[in-house]
Amino acid sequence: MTGPTGLAALEALPGALLVVDVQRSFADPDYLGAYGLDAAASASVVEAIAATAALVDEARGQGVPVVWIELGSEPGRPWRSSGWLRGGALDDPMGDEEPCIVGTRGAEWYGLEPAAGEIRVVKRGYSGFLGTDLDALLRAEGVEWVAVAGLTSECCVAATATDAVQLDYPVVIPVEATAAYDVRINDNALEQLALNVGRVVTSAELTSLFAASAPASAAARSTLSGKPVHA
Repeated sequence: MTGPTGLAALEALPGALLVVDVQRSFADPDYLGAYGLDAAASASVVEAIAATAALVDEARGQGVPVVWIELGSEPGRPWRSSGWLRGGALDDPMGDEEPCIVGTRGAEWYGLEPAAGEIRVVKRGYSGFLGTDLDALLRAEGVEWVAVAGLTSECCVAATATDAVQLDYPVVIPVEATAAYDVRINDNALEQLALNVGRVVTSAELTSLFAASAPASAAARSTLSGKPVHA
């Protein structure tokens, strides 16, 4: 071997925390009735939101970029295949029950929110990279690895993390900072992500990585003074 492996290999590289879909439609208990969460799953979602918020604070404190990835459903652009998968016809219009419709409360961040100047990316599907400029924005920030947190582990977190590794970003997934609407599904998702996509770590391990990589993140960002705010 010619160099460090595992998390140690990332310590000298600039990283970023990607926060995925912690929006009312997916996180607020008032919106989750149709998903049929039991007590354990409900508790895990609450814990994941709190853990993600804590990691946001840690990343900000260390100068590690926090990037916000949010679903923005547009009634004029229905997602035909998704509607069909959930039992509708291909050409059915988007209903009011769709999650995260732009301009509604369902699309709002829940329990945490972007700060002024932090990058925000609006997506229409599962992955934060599909049909967006997320990759270009990360490259412009000098980011070389990503941590992916938020909701839900088997869906948008998995899709975003999978696209990240395929785009050659080493991926870290903090186990406490993601959840699904069924504990068994979350466990299975993390197992599959660990097998093929990223390193599943504790929040404490990720916090230590933020601290170790902070100088690299600061150096990368210092060359970008005057950059525009992306929203």
